[in-house]
Amino acid sequence: MKRKLLLPTFILNMLVVFAQERKAPAYPLITHDPYFSIWSTTDQLTGSSTKHWTGTDQSLVGLLQVDGISYRFLGQPGKYYKTILPAADEVNYTAAYTETTPGSNWMKNGFDDSQWKKGMAPFGDHENISKTMWLSKDIWMRREFTITNLALNNLYLKLWHDDNVEVYLNGELVYQKEGWTSKFIYLPIKEGIKNKLKKGKNILAIHVLNTSGGAWLDAGIVEEPKTIASAAVKTAVQKNVTINATQTIYQFTCGKADLTLTFTSPLLINDLDLLSRPVSYINAKVKSNDQATHAVQLYVGASTDMAVNTPSQEITAQKYAVDNLSVLKAGTKEQPVLKKKGDDLRIDWGYMYLAVQSGPAVKQSITSMTTLATAFKPTVNNILSGKNLMLNTIINLGKIGAAEKEQVLMLGYDDLYSVQFFSTNLQAWWKKGGATIEQQLSLAAKDYKEIIGKCETLNHTIYNDAVNAGGEKYALLCELAYRQSIAAHKLLTSPEGEILFLSKENFSNGSINTVDVTYPSAPLFLAYNPELLKGMLNGIFYYSESGKWTKAFAAHDLGTYPMANGQTYGEDMPVEECGNMIILTAAITKAEGNGNYAKKHWKTLTQWADYLAKEGFDPANQLCTDDFAGHLARNTNLSVKAIVAIGGYAQMADAIGAKDVGEKYRSLAKGMVMKWIAMAKDDDHYALTFNDKGTWSQKYNLVWDKVLQMDLFPKEVFDTEIKYYLTKQNDFGLPLDSRASYTKSDWIIWTSVLTNNQKDFEALVDPVYKYVTESPSRVPLSDWHQTKDGKLVGFQARSVVGGYFIKVLNEKWNSSPKNSRK
Repeated sequence: MKRKLLLPTFILNMLVVFAQERKAPAYPLITHDPYFSIWSTTDQLTGSSTKHWTGTDQSLVGLLQVDGISYRFLGQPGKYYKTILPAADEVNYTAAYTETTPGSNWMKNGFDDSQWKKGMAPFGDHENISKTMWLSKDIWMRREFTITNLALNNLYLKLWHDDNVEVYLNGELVYQKEGWTSKFIYLPIKEGIKNKLKKGKNILAIHVLNTSGGAWLDAGIVEEPKTIASAAVKTAVQKNVTINATQTIYQFTCGKADLTLTFTSPLLINDLDLLSRPVSYINAKVKSNDQATHAVQLYVGASTDMAVNTPSQEITAQKYAVDNLSVLKAGTKEQPVLKKKGDDLRIDWGYMYLAVQSGPAVKQSITSMTTLATAFKPTVNNILSGKNLMLNTIINLGKIGAAEKEQVLMLGYDDLYSVQFFSTNLQAWWKKGGATIEQQLSLAAKDYKEIIGKCETLNHTIYNDAVNAGGEKYALLCELAYRQSIAAHKLLTSPEGEILFLSKENFSNGSINTVDVTYPSAPLFLAYNPELLKGMLNGIFYYSESGKWTKAFAAHDLGTYPMANGQTYGEDMPVEECGNMIILTAAITKAEGNGNYAKKHWKTLTQWADYLAKEGFDPANQLCTDDFAGHLARNTNLSVKAIVAIGGYAQMADAIGAKDVGEKYRSLAKGMVMKWIAMAKDDDHYALTFNDKGTWSQKYNLVWDKVLQMDLFPKEVFDTEIKYYLTKQNDFGLPLDSRASYTKSDWIIWTSVLTNNQKDFEALVDPVYKYVTESPSRVPLSDWHQTKDGKLVGFQARSVVGGYFIKVLNEKWNSSPKNSRK
């Protein structure tokens, strides 16, 4: 009897200890879409400024004042700079330049550049954004500027260059580098060089060598202002952090008070209205930890950098009241709606909101850079314009004892228009029927308790499903992946009234609705709401069926986020994308138990299936989804995709009543399998390509043969590959193939589902858990990493980690129910 009573307590204690030791590469705080996405990149929430997934500061700051003593529990103030010499993102400046080799003293003050050309920055080969076209190999630029006050704090060179660069200030070398940047970087100017600045005229001189690809040059100089000392502000002691599907929960000690801080983004996968609503909650619960009562105030500040692409952009902010809410609102003066597209970008249109239930204890204001030392000294600014503003909320919680007091704040974003879809600007899903952001904030406040209850129910469901499918470590991977995968999409309605759930290829190339990003992301959505997967396929079907895409195979993407006006990727992936679209439509057919969706697109699916029947078994030299590995001919894993896709087409034919068609294509697929086994066999495994023996690769595409129960490939193929993979692992996972030591964590999880026992499954998944919890790369989860040291190679914050749910999906579809473990 005692053993039964003690066991639950023991397990609970172990889970608490385990939770305290956990570490994620980055911690999701606010997660809604590719633009509204804020993360903490340190294990201590106070260890750094909070950031957008691109790594740019988007600062949230939190302080708790207990009996007059302030404790910082959230973030740090972001780095802000004062302009000394503006770059072109602030001022349209003109500089002297030449594209022919100048004299040896070209960088010095006395050099005569009167014969050089004059041009407006930025200089580059981008027709739409370069003010002066630069198409040659070299450019030398000289820019004269005047300084009247030499009492300067730390100076930084603000530089954007492509490619190799050397920079001089009054003839002194400030910086040189081989390589390029894709945005402004800030480089400290040494004191010795700074001290040679003169009152009056100075010279910034730069040489850039364009070695390949694009060309770009823009530069300025900024000062880091001195900050007011904030020694009076102490740092709260973080005791624990827990991540679940919809929440990140921190526990702190702030002197004589304990604080539980919860970030909730209510991404309820089966409630599309709530999933689309761009409002997150910040909940603070405070109680005394010494049995006495204490006077407590709460401060939360949100930087307006959340509403700009670069810190140089001018902001207008205001305070107002609506429906018992006190609201702070901020956005750029320019409001360039849908004017920018690309990867490493932040939104600079629409408006951010910080809202709280109004009352006499609440004071909100707008300030320029708020110092921590003065955070609890409220100002009266109700409207303010400038750069780097802060939206401030102070709440007097009064006397707090052992009974916990709770305060909820809401952070929201209205992007006005979200995506351009074939020349039509679309609003977010939540705007259907003319809804306003004020209405959404009001509903979010009114329904808070109900929404949190739904989030907690979903948290348990996600955890329990994953534990039952693969165990504790696997479940923790799924919890971390959930918000990231959803928040890499935008939910909309097409002009034709269809659901669109469009992804952004975060930190891979910025494409919108990439088919081979949808493919690995799909398991999460198939497991919990196939309508969202339809939203990921509908745009591609429309592209083909409207006649805008005329090729015999499926497109790669719909454009560059947020402009979905047609494929912008430079090369097609014919077998890859046809296979992906057919397999995922077959999966929707299984999920819904009918062929209605397939029937709607049957002509297109048939065209793609016939393409694969002709070109898919022995693929020509082409890219696949692992395009970073380069072109590959006769790719055996890509061949598997084609075979499984043809099998999926046969299943869909059966579902729509075309039994003869189903039999024909099933027979074709099975015949291909026999040929595949004979041609791919390489002693104790199957090769990377049909003609390169002594190689190997993860055959992750095989997973759909199992998940969709096609029974095309013999069990021996699965067993042979798994046995071989287990001899090839490194500390942080199984390499993608024999060409390199890097891997894709989503593909490892898919490969793990090929196993037939828990031991082998854990042997493959545990190194991925080690990577996620020990990687030195502190960014939102990267799916492309090195298996020897756990460092990311590229990509971050992508939707493809939704693929981690492939084991959950397989269990839901193909296994008997199990008991919950939580």
